[in-house]
Amino acid sequence: MIEPWQAALLALVQGLTEFLPISSSAHLVIPGLVLGWPDQGLAFDVAVHVGTLAAVLLYFRRDLAALAAGTGSALLARRLTAPAREVLALAVATLPVVVAGFLAEDWIEAKLRTLPVIASTTLLFGLLLVAAHRASRRGGVAAVTLAVALAVGLAQVLALIPGTSRSGVTMTAAMLLGVERTAAARFSFLLSIPVIAGAGLLKGAELAAAPTAAPWLPLALAALLAGACAYSCIALFLRWVARVGLLPFAAYRVGLALVLYALWLA
Repeated sequence: MIEPWQAALLALVQGLTEFLPISSSAHLVIPGLVLGWPDQGLAFDVAVHVGTLAAVLLYFRRDLAALAAGTGSALLARRLTAPAREVLALAVATLPVVVAGFLAEDWIEAKLRTLPVIASTTLLFGLLLVAAHRASRRGGVAAVTLAVALAVGLAQVLALIPGTSRSGVTMTAAMLLGVERTAAARFSFLLSIPVIAGAGLLKGAELAAAPTAAPWLPLALAALLAGACAYSCIALFLRWVARVGLLPFAAYRVGLALVLYALWLA
């Protein structure tokens, strides 16, 4: 069982890293692998997922309302409008990770949550982030086509491997395929909603079947802390990526990978 201060720190880490292209899963695994912290537990995972999901829903509430209204109008009119096309693109991009998660998540959890794997994925996708940053400086289109959405969805499957970063790999794929960087970030964040919601529902079902009662107050505080940090990160990141790009996050990933390799070799 983790200590309250450890839970608070991990909730902050989850909120700070969930939507940044630096891998929240890697940052949550590292304390256990390097410092010997106990596993945070299923209930904690559910709580922080609820917090980050609430953050992205709240931040994009106007976009989601517009997408829902536009899709409803498209269904009534029986024609594919821009909002309906975006919802369809999000659905197409979500499908691959649902299938892959169902087939391989248990194996990945058992075999790939290791320091060398996390260090390698942190380095590899940090270098790919550099390529995406360079591609984004040439501009790009704002709309995500269905073909691009499928490619982004296939790339998102790689995020099941610890250290990859779901937001990082989806933004990288979109920008390499010609999507403008702020549009790529927005699509990545909207794409996180069904993924986080699905993972939370699965973990919540496991938690409901557990024989012991969950400590609801500490979990609620962890969810609130993770959600507040995640909301702030989304707002700051969208401003940052529009002005600066992704190169600082790529540099951070490369530096972190070198530290992890050093810890592994030591």
